Amino acid sequence: MCIAIPGKISRITGESKAEVDFGGVFREVSLDLLGGASEVNVGDHVLVHVGYAISVITEEEARLTIEAFDMILEAQDELI
Repeated sequence: MCIAIPGKISRITGESKAEVDFGGVFREVSLDLLGGASEVNVGDHVLVHVGYAISVITEEEARLTIEAFDMILEAQDELI
């Protein structure tokens, strides 16, 4: 099983790289699997797996995914 985390592109840093905001944590991400920087824009939401953007998603999809992660973490905290 793999997991991809949603983030928002904050700036394009090269032909195949972008800085992505994961809720205030910024990381450089490869855009190679999406076809490079020409295929995305600042403000786009992407799913990232092991440093690679693997899909462009809507803001709504990103929000729902983050909410689901938050629910899982809350449930886990209740078990501890």
